[in-house]
Amino acid sequence: MKRVAEGDQSAFTLLYETTSKTVFGLIYKVIQDRETAEEVLLDVYTQAWRQAKNYDSQRGTPLAWLMTIGRSRAIDRLRSGKHEKANKDPLETAGQLSAPTSSPEEVSTASETQRFVRAALDTLTPEQREVIELAYFLGLSHTEIALKLSQPLGTVKTRIRLGMVKLRELLSPVLSS
Repeated sequence: MKRVAEGDQSAFTLLYETTSKTVFGLIYKVIQDRETAEEVLLDVYTQAWRQAKNYDSQRGTPLAWLMTIGRSRAIDRLRSGKHEKANKDPLETAGQLSAPTSSPEEVSTASETQRFVRAALDTLTPEQREVIELAYFLGLSHTEIALKLSQPLGTVKTRIRLGMVKLRELLSPVLSS
């Protein structure tokens, strides 16, 4: 990331090649439209190129940083009304979507990561998993989730917080690599 921040195009190319399939999978999961997801992916990497100097390794891996940007951009696109398709696929399919032509090594790494994430998600209570899906894959606010589920706002916030703490603990080996 330091080299990208310094304007090194080969470092940026390497960053893109090693992360874009995973970032695209998340964006596609949120948007559910390949063409729009590709546009958002381009926006994500344009922003990453411009803001690479803002990356802080203390706050997470480059992939985590890009996934955060991607998720935010995808949700912004949905909320802007430029895309109208509702997301109804189960959470398990999120990691199965990617851009075409992966190398066997990339497929193996992605498959292992997906297995690890699915196993971590399976440890959550159904209530925690439901609110996390609504928040992170549909982009609903805590208040919107509380209204949708007819539950107190405090309950929704607590379930999200406890679920995320548990996921962070379980996924720390993956997030730190």
